[in-house]
Amino acid sequence: MTYTKIVGTGRYLPERILTNFDLEKMVDTTDEWIRTRTGVERRHVVAAEQTTSDMCVEAAKIAIDDAGIKVTDIDMVLVGTTSPDLIFPNCATLVQHRLGIPACPAIGMEAACTSFIYALTTADKFIKAGEAKCALVIGAECISKLVDWTDRNTCVLFGDGAGAVIVRPSEEPGIVATHLGADGQYKDLLYYPVGASKDLHKAGTDQASIMMTGNEVFKVAVKTLGNVATEVLAKAGIHQDELDWLVPHQANIRIIQATAKRLDLPLEKVILTVQDHGNTSAASVPMALDVGRRDGRIKPGQLVLMEAFGGGFTWGSVLLRM
Repeated sequence: MTYTKIVGTGRYLPERILTNFDLEKMVDTTDEWIRTRTGVERRHVVAAEQTTSDMCVEAAKIAIDDAGIKVTDIDMVLVGTTSPDLIFPNCATLVQHRLGIPACPAIGMEAACTSFIYALTTADKFIKAGEAKCALVIGAECISKLVDWTDRNTCVLFGDGAGAVIVRPSEEPGIVATHLGADGQYKDLLYYPVGASKDLHKAGTDQASIMMTGNEVFKVAVKTLGNVATEVLAKAGIHQDELDWLVPHQANIRIIQATAKRLDLPLEKVILTVQDHGNTSAASVPMALDVGRRDGRIKPGQLVLMEAFGGGFTWGSVLLRM
């Protein structure tokens, strides 16, 4: 049987750090209010000239080096993001060209905060079908450029960054199960009101920023993330007690705590980066995975569950052996 194995990881964070104390000077909020309600203490924010593809390239270079491969080995590129450089061409084509990867499928995937999970699941299917031998999968966001920095309900949450993985076929267990889902009936609870075919003239004005009904998003997110975890475990025939690590979307500490509780997992088995990175949307899961690998907590052979939930609503999970 062919598995899809993660053989390298990498992450990139912009140099500028915005702390809660910095935000106290910008909006009516406090460090205590932000920490107790979200868990966020600081977040990284791109410079004005930086783009999503800039961060993708830097994270990818680290993952490629970690995997011990050459760019010429890569035959598929997938980038999950809600903040691409351009409407077209898609961000994956920009990354492919800038890294010098030979002509190959380059796919941009947009599923809000679940975009990386969607992209990794897609790469898994291509590899298991024999259509790809080495895929670069990235989750990245310049989400700060979509935020209204006068709206204290949303601006305290988000940060920028990119996380990348290299996946290859393996006879040893890697990705053992995936699960994706979406339900558009919730679209008005979390969305960005401007797009290519709708009110594009409002982009960059005070009429265009992330819109979120926080309490309702929280309720659906907790229920859905618990379900998506149990469903992927059931699909693999694995009991939750066998999990070594949960690598969740770093949206909010309360959502993460509630999800861990539903799985009867102690927080000691959860990779947490929300305090340092904030909610980096599609970048949060791959960056948290990289943090866990590089600090020695996530070890080869361990069972890891990655999951995410985003606007749409979209959701997904990947269960794998490292």
